[in-house]
Formats: sequence, C-alpha cells, structure tokens
Amino acid sequence: MSIEGKNIIVSGGSRGVGRAIVLALAEQGANVAFTFLNNNEAADEVLSESKNLIGTVKAYQIDIRDQQQVKKMVSDVVSERKCIDVVVNNAGIRQDKTLAFMSDENWHDVINTNLTGAFYLTRAAAFHMLKKKSGRVIFVSSISGIFGIPGQVNYSSAKAALLGFTRSLAKEVAPYGISVNAIAPGGVDTDMVTSLNDKDKEKLLQGVPLGRMCRVDEVASVVKFLAHDAPEYLTGTVIPLDGGLGL
Repeated sequence: MSIEGKNIIVSGGSRGVGRAIVLALAEQGANVAFTFLNNNEAADEVLSESKNLIGTVKAYQIDIRDQQQVKKMVSDVVSERKCIDVVVNNAGIRQDKTLAFMSDENWHDVINTNLTGAFYLTRAAAFHMLKKKSGRVIFVSSISGIFGIPGQVNYSSAKAALLGFTRSLAKEVAPYGISVNAIAPGGVDTDMVTSLNDKDKEKLLQGVPLGRMCRVDEVASVVKFLAHDAPEYLTGTVIPLDGGLGL
C-alpha cells in the first residue's frame, strides 16, 4: 500500500511523538488530519512546518474524550477526503501518583484520554474502513502497559488495555482487509519524560541496554512502517520499541 495520497488521522498530533508522526507521514505524501486539545501555538507550528511537504496537514481542535466531537471530526475528514485509510491512536497524558495518593480525577483523566478516546476515534473511523474493506489501525501504547511501572497504575492500565484492544479488534476486522497493530515505546524523549526529575529518569533507563531514551523519530518510523510498508498479514501484533529492555 503506497502511503502517498492516503488519508490518515493522528490523535494528539501537536507535540512530541504525535508531531513527529504527523510530519513523517506528510513528508511521504499522506494527507494527515491531526487532533489537539488546547495548544494552538504548537498546532500552528506543525501546520507551518508541513507547508513544504508533499502531503497535506490539517488540524482539528477537539477533546478526544468527547464522543460527539470525535464523530464530527471523522465525518468532516470523510466529507473532505472521501475515505480514511489509516488511524493512529497517539493521544495520551500522564498523571503519575502512587495508588494511595491517586485521586479519582487522576484516574479518570488518564483512562478517558488514553483509552476511551482511542475507543471513540477507532470506532468512528472503523465504520468507514469496514465499508471499503481496507484500512490500518495503529495504537501507540507503552512499555508501561507491558511491564507496569510504579506510580503509573492509571497510565499502565490504559496502555495495557490498548494491547488487548489491538488483539481483539485485529480478529474482528481481519476478514475485512483491515490490520490492527500497536507500538510499545520505552521512555521517549519528549516533554512528558523530560519533566521527570533526575532520579526518576535514572530509574527509567535502568535495564535499557542502549542506555538512552527512545527518540520521537524512531517511533514515527515504526508508524510509517505499519501504515505503509508492513504487509497486510501483519496484524494483532505489538512491537516493543524499548532499547532492549524486554530482553
């Protein structure tokens, strides 16, 4: 499947990993629609950077936790582009606390953004993929969802659930020519990680043979592979991008 001219939705595309994914896909000629919540300045920067790329980029300011906003955005993309070829579920937040001190708000904010938002977007987009009997769904999970990380009960739960989501949905939609896969990066060098103190960063790198954080361009390159080069027969898999942590 050639990526040039393909219509792709990326959630959480204004910063960090999402930004890298949006620009990498547009560089290859894809028409990318990305969502963002409230950082208009960051979204404008992505749009500015994309102007000289082969593909097109459009920003949608929505709350991924709001079902109606998600449905309208997907409907608008289909109205403009006629179809959706790839969905990349990247939107995510962290609110780290140990369980004893984790508030209801900490729990619900993370679960609703990282998991329920992916549910709303995937369900809305899958409807159109099923009609045309082709498409690719990609989830950006985390090693936190595989190994579990102290202080991240909410985040680990959401990211682990995305792996179950991946495997279950892959079985449902395979007969319709749709593949579903996930990426599980280790600590990625973004604002979300650089905000950690030195002690927590050191803990994050313990056991990582490469001895460094994952780069955003490395995550984007795996997304490009799954959106473009990966054979349709590759489905229901989780690709750890962890610098050897799981060895």
